[in-house]
Amino acid sequence: MNSLLTKIEENVSRLREDVSRMCQRLDRDPRQITIVAVTKLASQELIQQALEGGITDIAENKVQEALKKYPGLKGPSGIVRRHFIGHLQTNKVKDAVKIFDMIQSVDSLRLAQELEKHSQKLGRPLDILIQVNCSGEKQKFGIGKSGALSLIEAVEELKDLRVLGLMTIAPLTDDERVVRQCFQDLKRLRDRVQKEFAGSPHVQMKFLSMGMTGDYSVALEEGSNMIRIGRAIFGEVNKV
Repeated sequence: MNSLLTKIEENVSRLREDVSRMCQRLDRDPRQITIVAVTKLASQELIQQALEGGITDIAENKVQEALKKYPGLKGPSGIVRRHFIGHLQTNKVKDAVKIFDMIQSVDSLRLAQELEKHSQKLGRPLDILIQVNCSGEKQKFGIGKSGALSLIEAVEELKDLRVLGLMTIAPLTDDERVVRQCFQDLKRLRDRVQKEFAGSPHVQMKFLSMGMTGDYSVALEEGSNMIRIGRAIFGEVNKV
């Protein structure tokens, strides 16, 4: 176990170095890139080791897993931001708003309304990203590109939600052109949202969440400032 824990910190360091090299080549500031560690295959002990290695943002795709693993986690800086990145069912919203700081996968007004209802009960606003299905794949969740602006316009009226950006998942393919096109489409949409909602206190395009272990380099080239990384940090670990 000790060797595995050490390897987690090494993986985080290696990932940060790679992101820094890429940012230098792209003339970008690596401090502006948020690395979100995807913890769905990791135990609480391994997650804690990633935090010790400098990770400040963690993500789960199942509410029940986060409820089991996230309480008690602490980073050296005291900052741990918890993201939800999976498909969120409305019957899980009550628990989700208690444990997560950001919901990255909002793709319907119904879900947004449910999130606001429970955020109001807690007395604190909730940060969200709008998930966009840029690839148009039927098996993927996310609002279609053509419906994203209308959804954001409706969500803007929900005063206890803050739309802080967009998220997408690229197709699982070896064709880099397809992946790059997906990321380019999201960036263009982000730019349009920025223009049409300029000055809105509830819609601020701070984050472009795109890129995972297999495609984060392409995502960074296309403007991503939030990458969701699981395998490159935790490897093929099993829960322990």
